Amino acid sequence: MPLMRSWVESANSADTPFPLNNLPYGVFSTEGTDPRCGVAIGDMILDMAAAEEAGIVAVADTPLFDVPFWNEVMEEGHAVWDALRARLIEILADGADEQPLLEPMLVAQADAQMHMPFLVSEYTDFYAGKHHAFNVGTMFRGPENALPPNWLHIPIGYNGRASSVVVSGTDVRRPWGQLKGPNDDAPRFAPCARFDLELEMGAIIGQHSDGPVTVDEADAMIFGYVLLNDWSARDIQAWEYQPLGPFQAKATATTISPWIVTKDALAPFRCATPAREKELLPHLRDTGPMLYDIELSVSLAPAGKDATVISRTNYNEMYYSSAQQLAHHTTSGCPMTVGDLLGSGTVSGPEKDNRGSLLELSWGGKEPVTLETGDRRSFLEDGDTLTLHGAARGDGYTIGFGDCTGTVLPALEDPYAR
Repeated sequence: MPLMRSWVESANSADTPFPLNNLPYGVFSTEGTDPRCGVAIGDMILDMAAAEEAGIVAVADTPLFDVPFWNEVMEEGHAVWDALRARLIEILADGADEQPLLEPMLVAQADAQMHMPFLVSEYTDFYAGKHHAFNVGTMFRGPENALPPNWLHIPIGYNGRASSVVVSGTDVRRPWGQLKGPNDDAPRFAPCARFDLELEMGAIIGQHSDGPVTVDEADAMIFGYVLLNDWSARDIQAWEYQPLGPFQAKATATTISPWIVTKDALAPFRCATPAREKELLPHLRDTGPMLYDIELSVSLAPAGKDATVISRTNYNEMYYSSAQQLAHHTTSGCPMTVGDLLGSGTVSGPEKDNRGSLLELSWGGKEPVTLETGDRRSFLEDGDTLTLHGAARGDGYTIGFGDCTGTVLPALEDPYAR
């Protein structure tokens, strides 16, 4: 599919992340206004509440954009999802009769503040990238025992905290927790010293389920995707994770990009999962291309300094797709809810500069990363700004997500001071 041209001229370059081919969904506000739903087009945002009130995007029997989140659109299901996208393409396409009516409803992205694009019902994070799992397992158990026995059979995950999910641009404060080094006699309560990022994709569930669903049914339940940084306190995690896995180490914050990129926008970039080392059980087997060819990168900027790209990889490196993760999630009968968020797990590739966490990039702190500024990092320092980028490259166009950014604030001096 080539670039589709829009009357919004800034949407017609090969490099803009928001051409007519994309049309991602977000929530924005401007000075003196309340948050409301918007659609990104070029360097502008279409005010969906205004367009609906004017009768231009009425695609359901009831108003959908009188609330500052996209959950009500999700709940309407595929017929409305398809009708809305088709209508947006129609009215924003070059030569559309609606141009004079819509021009006053456009807001410059530079003048807007972005908010959470949906209400997060629940959050599950997976450990479904094979390169990441092998690297981490090798550090702690050696290469012969790097992957747990179940890893090649099921997508491993854990239930996280929906309350910890924040939108890009939200500062993240360094957490406190119980720490115990290998040579310590007893744990101590202190600020995390090995704070880290995890480069992930997030799948947003747009339909309810009640009982197990197939991989194809799971794929149809996914509304869209965001970039996701699952901030991780590695030293807290090392002490707490046995026998039940991460808990407070993953509860500080999870940052997502501000725009939901729909499955339809990503459809041209479908690709297959990697070759299976072990045949999956029938209910998890691939039924077609399940991943997406999305270039991913991470940049790190020390306080007051320029950013350095520290990792480049691709979402097609994942071993399990979001549809397989979702199908596995339902096997016990677990109901899924509109607004559920599934983190893919860290996306790492086969080479050192493809690794999606500092834990891997610095090999547990033994091989610090040198930035272009001359600074060295084993783990994140106060004032560091992390930015995740994602782009799918089409024929003369780019599908982007908006940056997924957060800055590390110093730990509170004493979180229990009253």
